[in-house]
Amino acid sequence: MARRKQKKSDETLVDIVEAKEQAQDFFERNQLLVLGVLAAVVLVIGGLFAYHNLYKKPRNQQAMEQMFQAQFQFERDSFALALDAPGGGYDGFLDIIDNYSGTQAANLAHYYAGICYLNLGRYEAAADFLRNFKADGQVTPIMKFGALGDALSELEDWDGAITNYRKAVDAADNDLLTPFYLKKLGMLYERQGQPDRAREMYQRIKDEYPNSTIGQDIDKYLSAVAAK
Repeated sequence: MARRKQKKSDETLVDIVEAKEQAQDFFERNQLLVLGVLAAVVLVIGGLFAYHNLYKKPRNQQAMEQMFQAQFQFERDSFALALDAPGGGYDGFLDIIDNYSGTQAANLAHYYAGICYLNLGRYEAAADFLRNFKADGQVTPIMKFGALGDALSELEDWDGAITNYRKAVDAADNDLLTPFYLKKLGMLYERQGQPDRAREMYQRIKDEYPNSTIGQDIDKYLSAVAAK
C-alpha cells in the first residue's frame, strides 16, 4: 500500500514538473505573443480609466452645463424651446442627445425630451425617447414607466399602457407616485371591462396608502366599481 502511494505521489510530481516545463517552453516560443496580449490588456484597462477621467467625465460636465437653459425652459413649460432652442447659445435636449451621446446628461435628456413631446401631444416621439431613457434608483423608474404608460394611453395602446403602469407601481414604493399610478391602472382596467382588477388596484391604495391625497378619495372609486 505504501509503495503504491509513493508511486502515485511520484507520478503526480512528474506531471507537475512536465506541466511547468511545457508552460515555460510555450512562453519561450511565444514570448512576443504573450507579452503583446498582456500589454494589450494593460492598455485597455488604462484606456478605460483615461476615457472615464480625462474624456467622459469632463464631457458629461460640459453637457450638464449646456443643458442648463433647456432645463430652465422646461420648468417654465416652454417645451418646444427646451427641445430645440432654449436660447443664450445653449443646446436644447435634442442637441444634448446628439452631441454628447453616452453621457449621463444625454441619458437624462432622453427623459426630458420624452416629457416635452408628451406635453406637446407628440406621443409616438414621447414613447421613443422614454424607452431610450435608462432609469435607475428609487424614483426615476416610476417616472419613466408612468410617463410611458401615459404616452401609450394617448396612442390607445391599452395593453402597452397597462404593462408600463404595472412596471411603474412595481418599480418602488413611493407614497406619492405609487398610488397615483395605481389609480391610473385601476381606471384603465375599468375602461377595459375588468372591474375586479380595477377594484384590486383601488383596494391596494386604500390599504397601503390611506393617508395619500389619492387614498383619502379612493372610497368613491371603490363604490363605483362595486356597482358594476
